[in-house]
Amino acid sequence: MNAYVKATLNQISIAVHSIINMMDKLDLNDLDVKPTENKYSVGQLLAHMSLICQADLLISDEASQEQMSIYYSLNTLQTISEMKEALLANYTLLENRYLGYAEKELIQTTTSYWGVSYTRFEWLLEISSHLYHHRGQLHAMLVHCVGKDPKVALFE
Repeated sequence: MNAYVKATLNQISIAVHSIINMMDKLDLNDLDVKPTENKYSVGQLLAHMSLICQADLLISDEASQEQMSIYYSLNTLQTISEMKEALLANYTLLENRYLGYAEKELIQTTTSYWGVSYTRFEWLLEISSHLYHHRGQLHAMLVHCVGKDPKVALFE
């Protein structure tokens, strides 16, 4: 097992569990809060975050734009419970896939449908960055727009 993959998955796990802790502080009405017109609501952001581990894995497997559109249309999440379940399941899927990769697979380069090429390990770093980016957005939205400080540690 690659020590760098294991360490990166640990950081993703920290993000996932802190996101779940923030979800636990929310009411159904909080999901509708939209800080800026034409941007995600809290609920839309959470639904997006819940799918990142699998969606970005599909992208790293060179899924087409059409395949991704179908994936998103089939995975609409409405409730906090659905989002938590999807977030955990998608993290487990990601973890199992990456723990099974041999070194040769981790250095294999794949290309997204919009033309970005990364090694599989770089895709894992991108997934981590993507989750942390949106987790920061979520925290700011909860504090500044919903008026709830989730009191969740964002870093250990």
